[in-house]
Amino acid sequence: MVMLEVIDHPVIQTELSGLRDRDCPSREFRARVRRVASLMVPAVTAGLETRPIACETPLEVTSGVELARPVVLAPILRAGIGFLDGFLDLLPDASIAHIGLARNEETLQPEPYYFKTPPDLGDAEVIVLDPMLATGGSVSEAIRQLRDSGATRLRFACLVAAPEGVKAIESEHPDLPIFTAALDRCLNAKGYILPGLGDAGDRIFGT
Repeated sequence: MVMLEVIDHPVIQTELSGLRDRDCPSREFRARVRRVASLMVPAVTAGLETRPIACETPLEVTSGVELARPVVLAPILRAGIGFLDGFLDLLPDASIAHIGLARNEETLQPEPYYFKTPPDLGDAEVIVLDPMLATGGSVSEAIRQLRDSGATRLRFACLVAAPEGVKAIESEHPDLPIFTAALDRCLNAKGYILPGLGDAGDRIFGT
């Protein structure tokens, strides 16, 4: 079974309701996406390994922890860029990969056009970011490219997921943890999530 976690938090769900509103302007949409992303970070990163360190307080030396591995945030262009800042708010030392995938509106298949990552992905915790998990094609292709480049510790975070997309990831990458703020009903004939929130990229960037 795919490792799916729906982050059911009252503040996240309140923000998500605002995002679903068709009259939410781009400025407000961007701000809400950023807030939801920040609120999701604790759940998305809860399983990351830590290592002990010595921590000198103003009064004495005590024990503390730090993340055992560097974090790489990997937004899928272009909508993933709008989902990135909220994660950076809480993970400011993370490196950033860029994965360019355009969806062919006729075949609904992803078409790669850009891929750039930090070195040594095998030593990092990689968090793939995309607001929408619809057909699952883009996410599956992104995971494939990252694994081909050496990534072994991967997880995926999105705002809204469709059951069809979850099933596709289960088939292609059954060991990939998926974190989402909502699991919606289904896809329509054009591959859009219902009830969804429209085209996240268009709404983030006002296009």
